[in-house]
Amino acid sequence: MQKRTHDSKEKLFEELVIDVKSVVKVNKGGRQRRYSATVVVGDRKGKVGLGIGKANEVPDAIKKALQDANKNIITIPLIDGRTVAHEAIGTAGAARVIIKPAAAGTGVIAGGSVRAILELAGIRDVVSKSLGARTKLNMARAAINALKSIKTPEQVAALRGKTVEEILG
Repeated sequence: MQKRTHDSKEKLFEELVIDVKSVVKVNKGGRQRRYSATVVVGDRKGKVGLGIGKANEVPDAIKKALQDANKNIITIPLIDGRTVAHEAIGTAGAARVIIKPAAAGTGVIAGGSVRAILELAGIRDVVSKSLGARTKLNMARAAINALKSIKTPEQVAALRGKTVEEILG
């Protein structure tokens, strides 16, 4: 995994290359080799994005993945700037990721591409469990889907037509 910083639109996003793999298409004339890159970008303040890119050369694939990741940035509501509001489950293909909030000082308990996404999102205390297939891309997509489903107590209260105190007890 490679780290870079990317400055666009006066926002500073850190980028991390999760995976670069060779993909082959078989033609009548022989094998055609290309490269697929998976990149995650984040500002460590609640914004994170995932992108994939394919090209004939590795640097071009990473550049395309970076552009895709910058287009797909999501905002995650952080509680006290360190953890998620509630447990969330995300799926992608056969991969499932469970993300749970944790007490202060716990750290990021996650592995592989899920850990990279959570760290770049700025989540400092969280527990994660990966189930099913261990494909890097599907695990990353499942983590993003789990983070997309997280709502703040204010959003839940508005959906239910109640006050925040009634929701929190």
